[in-house]
Amino acid sequence: METLIAEDLLLLLLDDEDGRLTITSYPETVLGGALLVELAIIGAVEVEEKSSAWRSVKVRTTGEAPADPVRRAAYDVVGEKARTASDLVTRLGKGTKTELADRLAARGILERREDRVLGLFPRTRWPAVDSTHEEAVRRALAAVLVEGVEPDERTGALVALLSAIDKPHLVVDHRGLSSGEVRKRAKRIAEGDWAAKAVRDAVAASTAAITAAIVATTAAASAGSGSS
Repeated sequence: METLIAEDLLLLLLDDEDGRLTITSYPETVLGGALLVELAIIGAVEVEEKSSAWRSVKVRTTGEAPADPVRRAAYDVVGEKARTASDLVTRLGKGTKTELADRLAARGILERREDRVLGLFPRTRWPAVDSTHEEAVRRALAAVLVEGVEPDERTGALVALLSAIDKPHLVVDHRGLSSGEVRKRAKRIAEGDWAAKAVRDAVAASTAAITAAIVATTAAASAGSGSS
């Protein structure tokens, strides 16, 4: 079964039992970054070369528009005009969580459940129905992060995205390694030479944008708590 990197990432970030995300403050930004990386891997976008320390690099479309509707929608957003990765991960991520979860539900991987919190506030959850694919993704990640297997482009990209949100140690069985060791391995892989330069550039731009968004969110939350 072919899935998008963003779909695999969503599966890893959803609690299989209750169907809620294990991160709450920046999920759509992370998924937007995954979509940008996806487009780079299939050769649909490229990151321009940095010409000045004072100028932010832009991302542009290249090649043919992809057939998959989620990829095509993301491609069209990038194609509107050249934008920075920081701008794009936000734009691409908007509404993506629900769309991807519904796609996975349509394939029988997740189940869409509607309920209410305290009987008042509507809530949608996506608990796992068939974890076969997710378990295969976790095994591939464990092979790379724990056993030292060289990653392919998609697994390497997934490791880099997980590293950007500090979650790699939470999605694999450590098998004797500490959380810190797994996180260090993920960081090394994220910075490694496992993909073509165009893909590495897109991964670096996307993960930097995700990290910046997390820092900004954390700073805003700290400022809000400090003023209360």
